[in-house]
Amino acid sequence: MRNILQLLALTTILLLASSCEKDFEKINQNPYFPTQTDIGPLFNSVIESLQLGWNEQFYLHNETLYAITEQAALTAATFQNITIGTEEVWRQYYLALANIRELERRFDAWEGDPEALNNVRAQVKILLAYKTFHVTDLFGDIPFFDAGRGFESLDYIEPKFDDQEAIYKFLLDELKWASDHLNLLPDPVTTKGEPYVQFGDFDNLFDGDPLLWKKFANALRLRHALRMVEKDPAFAEPVIQDVLENDLPLITAGEDVCLYPSKLAWVKESTHWSFREHKKLRMGSTIWHQLSTIDSKDGSGIFDPRTRIFFETNNAGEWVAYPQIPDASTPAEGGIPYQSHRDFNYNLKGAANLFSPFNYYLIRDQDYVPEIILTAAEVNFIKAEIYLRGLGVAADQDQAEAEYTEGVVNSLKFWQDVFVNTPIWVNAPPVLTEGEFFQIVNHPRISIFTNQNKLELIYAQRWLDAFRQPWEAYSLLRRTGATPREKPMPEYYRFSYPPSEVENNPQKWAEQLSKMGEDSPRVKVWWMP
Repeated sequence: MRNILQLLALTTILLLASSCEKDFEKINQNPYFPTQTDIGPLFNSVIESLQLGWNEQFYLHNETLYAITEQAALTAATFQNITIGTEEVWRQYYLALANIRELERRFDAWEGDPEALNNVRAQVKILLAYKTFHVTDLFGDIPFFDAGRGFESLDYIEPKFDDQEAIYKFLLDELKWASDHLNLLPDPVTTKGEPYVQFGDFDNLFDGDPLLWKKFANALRLRHALRMVEKDPAFAEPVIQDVLENDLPLITAGEDVCLYPSKLAWVKESTHWSFREHKKLRMGSTIWHQLSTIDSKDGSGIFDPRTRIFFETNNAGEWVAYPQIPDASTPAEGGIPYQSHRDFNYNLKGAANLFSPFNYYLIRDQDYVPEIILTAAEVNFIKAEIYLRGLGVAADQDQAEAEYTEGVVNSLKFWQDVFVNTPIWVNAPPVLTEGEFFQIVNHPRISIFTNQNKLELIYAQRWLDAFRQPWEAYSLLRRTGATPREKPMPEYYRFSYPPSEVENNPQKWAEQLSKMGEDSPRVKVWWMP
């Protein structure tokens, strides 16, 4: 931790004050906030840190989480050095946390009307919540309350590990503050007449739209209150009740929270690299049976258009799923479906490519396919579960069915928009009409009106929508144990702390180890039932 939080933090802050990467260099035009404070580049660096790491995708997603969630099949486990991925996640989080702490320090030193900082404070709190939820959900307890403060005092060089429960409850309270204090007026002023401080051009997530920030905050409140509801309903259900009964604004269709590379002048090379170098992921039998009514190589059983967005045929032009539980008769898989030569010879996937790979253009594009943070469809599925189970609000099956139906349609539209807006996509499926979307929702396999196990359908569709968010599907699986799968649930509940933390924060890590019993994937995170 010391080499991350102390030796690098101040250097990083100074560098970020003068330069950032590509479109993250926009100049703050706000005349009401002195530019020499450099809060714009610091804030922009935190948004930039939302990008998925190269090794995070390779080792955590492709090598580990896709197989655990069964959103895909791993044809061979050949890269076991998961710590390369955990080190990257850990490092990126704590570098960003140091910048967040510096922003908080500068807010606290502000000599103007404190109300003028409400919007920028809220935006920082929301980013802090999103990033911290992401990391604590992967590891469990983490250093948080004292972390990222090494530039304040030597007392923080080795920060203690904090309970995930305390972190969760703090962040949910912070998100409520953010939602309550965001001023939605175009050019707000304080009660004393002082203009509100704004990040202006440095807000590359929502372009300075406070309503979208408020919607994002409330959506995160729902997501994570639901995640902890089995563990502490007394805390979680009032959060859910506040959002839904007060009809607080939430992310809706067309407002999906994503990072779009072309908008940010960012060349997203990491995803293709992670597939090209890893090579081992294919469409598995679990997800195939959620997308097709029969096991037909010609694709005649496919009823869900997302199939052709997520995957493609093998080298022989056939739809073939790799068995989630292979046996001695399962042939070895090979081929070259993810290599760059397909830019010029698309149909050449290699004779050894026997099973359906991920769609080449979904993982190849580096300009238009977004990195997903939260979709409108996920919000619908969250609400559908809440209303069906009566969590924090009265049970309402009709409302649950309506949210589920809207969620499936929103997911279908979102994924259709992905290929429609990606120019390199040459094997794109037909563009569907509004009526065709609702025909799919009413298909007997996924219609919530005709199926008895409605909760299972909600989980399955949320799992499908999170196809390129395997970390979210992993959390859904750990909480419910009810996402589509063929294998028993593995005892893989978290990632072990990276070796650098053991080396650089040995005393606090040893205290945490004593509390946990073992630093292994077998230790459940706090919110798991």
